Order: sequence, then C-alpha cells, then structure tokens
Amino acid sequence: MTTHIYSVSELCRETRLLLEGNFLTLTIEGELSNLSRPTSGHIYFTLKDDKAQVQCAMFRSQLRTAGFKPDNGMRVILKARVSLYEARGSFQLIAEHMEAAGEGALRQQYEALKQKLSLEGLFEQSNKKPLPALAKKIGLITSSSGAAVHDILTVLKKRFPALPVLIYPVAVQGENAKNDLVTAIELANNRKDCDVLILARGGGSLEDLWAFNEEIVARAIFLSSIPIMSAVGHEVDFTIADFVADYRAPTPSAAAETISPDQDQWLSHFNYLAAELTRLLTHQLSDKNQRLTQLHHRLKRSHPGAQMERQAQRLDDCQARFLQAPRRMLQHRKWQLSELTARLINNNPSQQIQQLQHQLTSYHHRLTRPIQNRLQQARIRFTDCNKGLETLSPLATLARGYSITKRDSDGTIINSIQQLKLNEKVNIQLVDGSVKTSIESLHETS
Repeated sequence: MTTHIYSVSELCRETRLLLEGNFLTLTIEGELSNLSRPTSGHIYFTLKDDKAQVQCAMFRSQLRTAGFKPDNGMRVILKARVSLYEARGSFQLIAEHMEAAGEGALRQQYEALKQKLSLEGLFEQSNKKPLPALAKKIGLITSSSGAAVHDILTVLKKRFPALPVLIYPVAVQGENAKNDLVTAIELANNRKDCDVLILARGGGSLEDLWAFNEEIVARAIFLSSIPIMSAVGHEVDFTIADFVADYRAPTPSAAAETISPDQDQWLSHFNYLAAELTRLLTHQLSDKNQRLTQLHHRLKRSHPGAQMERQAQRLDDCQARFLQAPRRMLQHRKWQLSELTARLINNNPSQQIQQLQHQLTSYHHRLTRPIQNRLQQARIRFTDCNKGLETLSPLATLARGYSITKRDSDGTIINSIQQLKLNEKVNIQLVDGSVKTSIESLHETS
C-alpha cells in the first residue's frame, strides 16, 4: 500500500475545507488586540480571553455594519466563520458581524420589551396627550449636573426667559436611575406644579441610556396625567421612553425649542395687540366723549332754568298774540267786507243785463251776417240760373220763328221726315199757340 504524500498547499487546502465544512457560523466573545487597518479598508486582529487567542479578519463590507469603531482592548461579540489562511497555514475566523459586548444582551431585552409594550398599546398615538399651546411652567426631569439641563436652560433663556422651570434632579445612569425617574414623574403628577414634563439626558451608549429603557419607567410615563416630552440622547438614539412619551424631541435643545414660544414673535404680537387696544380705547373714549357732550347738551336743555326761560318766552308770545288778536280780527273783518263789496259790485244785475245785451247784439250780428251773405249769394246764383234758363228755353227759340212738331197720337217730337207718314196728324207748337194739321206730302232734302 502506497502512502499519499501531501504537499503543504494541499494539506492547508484540505484543512480549510474540513474546517469550513464542519463549522457553521458561530458566535464568539473576546477582547480585541493587535488590531491593524491596512489601506484596503479590511481589519485584522486577535480575539483573546485569559487562556487563548485566535486570529481574525473582517472585510470592509461587513465592517460598515458594525456601528462603532473597533479598537484594542474593546470587548466584542463576533458572528464568524471558521477558516484557515492557506498562505501561512494559520487558523483564523472570518467575522461577518461585530457588536460591543454587553450591548447584545441589552439589545435583546430592548427589543423584547419594545414588542411587549407595543402589543399592550403603550405606543399608540391615540393614547398620547397633546402638549400645551403655551406652558405656564415646565418640569425638567434630568441630572442637575449634566449637559442636558444646561442646553435646555440656555435655549429657554434665549427664546422665552419668562417661562418658569422646575427641575427634578435625578440620576440618569446607574442602578438607581430608573427608580429616580419613576419617583420624579410620580412626584410631579402629585404636586401638579407643571403642565408639561421634559425627560432629558445627553447622548451615550445603549448601556448608558438603559435607565430610559426600563419597563417601570415606561409605565410611569404612560400613567402620567401630565404630558411628557422625551429628549434622551442624540437624534439617532431611540429609547423605550421615546416611544411611550407623548412627544419625542431629537435632542434636549430641540425639546426646549418645541415647548417654548419665541419671545420676539410674542413681543411683536403684544405690540400689535397694544396698538390695537390703544386704537380701540381711543375710539371708545372718543365715542364716550361725544356721548357725554350730547348728554351735557340734553341736560342743559332740560335744566329747570332753561325750561322757565322757554316758558317765560312762550308766555310773552301768548300775551302778544292775545293783544294782537282783536286787531287782527278787525283787520280780517275789514278784508272780508271789502271782498264781499267787490263780489256784490261784480254780481250787480244791471251790469249783467248790460253784458248780456252786448252779447245778444254780438250774437245777432254774428247770426244775421252769414244769412245775408248766403241770401246775396243765392240771388246772384238765381239771376245767373234765370239767364241760363232764358237762353236755353224753347220759348226763346220759338220766338225767333222756330216751332216744335209732335205726333198727335202720342206726343212724340218729330225731328226727321222718316218719322212721318202721309195723312198722319201732327201738332205744331208755336210761340203763342199750336196748330193741328195732317201730312199731305213728304219731300226729303237731298
């Protein structure tokens, strides 16, 4: 039987495949040492405890998800694959995820509590109380020596220094912090000195902010009858208190800006209101003065002395009218007598008879004149007609030697020989009589 002889590279490759095939991704905790950062962006380090150590590598793409900058002496938890670096034949771990040790367990507790309280409805928007439009007093629950209280007071002094602030000093980190926070919230609700509470502290790690992730703190916030504003950590930090609070501010300074009015705007508004009030008061005073003047005049007119003066004047007027009444009456009677006299003269019968005679004469002339004119015209026409009749009269023709021949039997006028017969009797009319004869012969004019 021939023994297989391995080359070094073959052995290393087989060992790597064996390690990677038998170990799935594992989680390991240890302390960082010998950390190096080449220009490639990858990091290489040793993970050790008090008894052993192992070489590790973490590539740039996975390092970006760490959320912090690894450094020597830092205790971390790795999710890694077991492998072998064939070039050196060295056993190593390839890290896929890294987080600071201690935060992993806290992060699990955080997520579990967050899910629990969310299912209970502590995060529901419908349960959140509105912030006051203008706070009368702010309650500030924070460390009396931290940066948060300084930032909040600085912003409030700048924006609205007249707004009072009542500080409830508490520990914001450590074992007693959660109890201090609950006690301060309950004390503020019992005293009811404030109409809004700000729960604040500066930034820090998850472990530093852990007091604001405690369940008893979350429930105290939820049960508070006073609206609570959470201003814990930096803008990227989220705690359970942020989700339960009625309002979450990204920073303590932002909380102070949110809850306080801008004094410049308020002063401008006050100046406007003052001007408007002055205008209204001036207008009302003017109206009142005008009304007072009117009342003064009315009072003056209604004064007994003024009334007596008016009555005295009226008495004088009545007296003058009384004295003048007979004179006016006599004058009136004289005027009536003159008017009646004139009317009597105008209505005298002799004058009326004279006027009627004149009218009758006028009517007689007007009536006879057209009759005489028409008679004269009729005489002239009669004369003209008589002359015309005389000219056209048959008697005039007969007087000149002419005669009229008529058939004796029927009186027909004969004006042609054709109308006559022999022995026919005719009647001849002359100017002074007639002759009856018969036709003895007929001779027609050629």
